[in-house]
Amino acid sequence: MRSQHFPPSKSFSCGLDATLRVLAGKWKPLILYGLYQRGAVRYGELKRAVQGVSEKVLIQQLKELQSDGIVSREDFKEIPPRVEYALSPRGQTLAQALIPLCDWGNENMEEVARVLAERTGWHKNDLG
Repeated sequence: MRSQHFPPSKSFSCGLDATLRVLAGKWKPLILYGLYQRGAVRYGELKRAVQGVSEKVLIQQLKELQSDGIVSREDFKEIPPRVEYALSPRGQTLAQALIPLCDWGNENMEEVARVLAERTGWHKNDLG
């Protein structure tokens, strides 16, 4: 189905292009989903939720999501420092849009794992 809406900016080819630019990077969708599931959390809890991300990348991607108005950061100005991250209202709507993708992944996880394993085998054969 083709959308009748024209992009508000010539810098995007369509709405999906704009969405993917906000979600650019391996970790941003997982950060959003983690915040969606848990609500406002401290950095350490978010890091545990997004398994495998380095501290440097998590901090960088949180700053980008904050800059894009997707994530809010609340500094409680306490000693020791306490900061919480949460989804903004816009971030909530974006996270909700990811739910069908999560469902698809859950429903097709075994098949995706099989196909990716086959693809890895193809690449090894090309190199050998």
